Amino acid sequence: MQEDRLYHDPELADFYDLENGWSRSPDFAYCLSLAKDAASVLDLGCGTGELAVALAEGRTVVGVDPAPAMLEIARAKPGTAEFIEGDARTLRLGRRFDLVLLTGHAFQVFLTPEDRRAALATIAAHLAPRGRFLFDSRNPACREWEEWGPQESLRTVEHPRFGAVSAWNDVSEDPATGIVTYGTHYEIQATGKRLSAASRIAFPEKAELEALMAEAGLRVDRWLGDWEGNEWRAGAKELIPLGSLV
Repeated sequence: MQEDRLYHDPELADFYDLENGWSRSPDFAYCLSLAKDAASVLDLGCGTGELAVALAEGRTVVGVDPAPAMLEIARAKPGTAEFIEGDARTLRLGRRFDLVLLTGHAFQVFLTPEDRRAALATIAAHLAPRGRFLFDSRNPACREWEEWGPQESLRTVEHPRFGAVSAWNDVSEDPATGIVTYGTHYEIQATGKRLSAASRIAFPEKAELEALMAEAGLRVDRWLGDWEGNEWRAGAKELIPLGSLV
């Protein structure tokens, strides 16, 4: 898996929190509620650590991410969360947690069934006997990437150092593999400097996820279709399994 500049380049990583509005994010709120009874949480693909920091009050939280630029931002935030550089496909901490999370659609960076199988094995290896896990992936049937073109995505980001920054995305799909490549572009209005990255993500089907989780020894207790907690149904935008060890 190639390094994605969107997360590994410090200049691009600096835009991550500005673009994500954590306090208004329904997945953020859902995870905070889910963790109420958990004494320990493992946050895989923790990014800049915003969720891990919020969860760390009153419990043990470990955030793991493969991108040093993201972890540098995370470690600068106040709080008691521990941050570790690591790959969710190969990570083995020798510890188990009451709750294991892999959110922000980070599961979709695993482009092959083998990668997804490895990530799910990592979840199982770190889950306490009565613990729960949760991850999210976009429903491929909704073809959400078709809404990510330059016109639909054009926006202005206010950066604390650069001022107004024009931002947009472009997108293409490989019909043979189903892998979607989307570009993220920032142009600093005051200087014209442009920062760009290309990211590749997969859109696995629900049936594949079900088979891979069963193979990993994971049981799904509920399938959610959105972050408001509604049950999954055909046409729901999200595939969100909430479950435990078999």
